[in-house]
Amino acid sequence: MTIKVYSTTWCGDCVRSKRTLDQHGVPYEDINIESDPASVELVKKINRGARSVPTIVFPDQSTLTEPNNRELVDKLKELGLIH
Repeated sequence: MTIKVYSTTWCGDCVRSKRTLDQHGVPYEDINIESDPASVELVKKINRGARSVPTIVFPDQSTLTEPNNRELVDKLKELGLIH
């Protein structure tokens, strides 16, 4: 299973998080919630009704919402996806 990044095109935090993944060579699936109604519902379920992006779902089904770069890198290290 791959990392899924639920995002929008206009979200600066989404761009930053995807850039961090790219810089570390970590593959992910980018899902634009504006063009995928089912993904909006998933994001809202994960975030207790909030439509917060980026919402990142990892292979172990854990999630991060609006992480800063350090939180995202720490999570990638925890999962053994980077060193």
